[in-house]
Amino acid sequence: MADFVRVATAGELPDPGSTVVEVDGELIALFHVEGAYYALDDVCTHDGGPLGSGEIVGHKVACSRHGAKFDIRTGAALSMPAVRATRAHDVKVEDGGVWVRLRSGHGVDGPVAQSPVAKPATGFPIAPPAAALSSTGGAVTAPSATAAGALCEDSVRELLKQVKDPELFVNIVDLGLIYGVTLTPSTETPGKQQVSVDMTMTSPACPAGPQLIGDTKRTVAAHPEVAGVEVRIVMEPPWTPDRMTDDARDQLGIF
Repeated sequence: MADFVRVATAGELPDPGSTVVEVDGELIALFHVEGAYYALDDVCTHDGGPLGSGEIVGHKVACSRHGAKFDIRTGAALSMPAVRATRAHDVKVEDGGVWVRLRSGHGVDGPVAQSPVAKPATGFPIAPPAAALSSTGGAVTAPSATAAGALCEDSVRELLKQVKDPELFVNIVDLGLIYGVTLTPSTETPGKQQVSVDMTMTSPACPAGPQLIGDTKRTVAAHPEVAGVEVRIVMEPPWTPDRMTDDARDQLGIF
């Protein structure tokens, strides 16, 4: 087990207040709230943003990038877009100093308001050519012309509800990731449409991005009236949790 390392003088950090310290080569966010000290990895598990500079409200800290909130006592993720805990560490006050000891492993995944969410496998899954896999692991089957209905913006959005974020298990339409759908007649395949989907991500460095783009293309292309699919990534305006539908909030336990 790691040893305690002195990182600050007791009382020098405002209450409430936070700072970033280095412990055994790692950056740690140190918090002073209601007379007690707490330490977390200085990493938002959504996109790697810093927590030590985030806004503190009670025992919660909000990442300054996209507003994900964490419990400074346990590291638990409390709100979207984060679903995985950040690591909490042992803290003691002794001999006039604040001491931190790093813990191994990581915190329990998932917001405290819902059941733990399984972490995605390392790397991006490679979909087989014949039967593509959806984000949830099931096959994305090609809808029949009858099941799919006439091709229009609304029907494309319904198709896109089959595509789910691999971490949150909520479809990309209800998450508010779809900014626009455009249909134009195909010049190469008469009677069919070229579909363009304007999609955003919860962060510019979203690790699920390649998977979501691939699933979107495969799902829409399965419609018999689609000649081709283009996915355009749009980062303006930036995504925020306010874009989610009530159904998404219910699934994630956000009230």
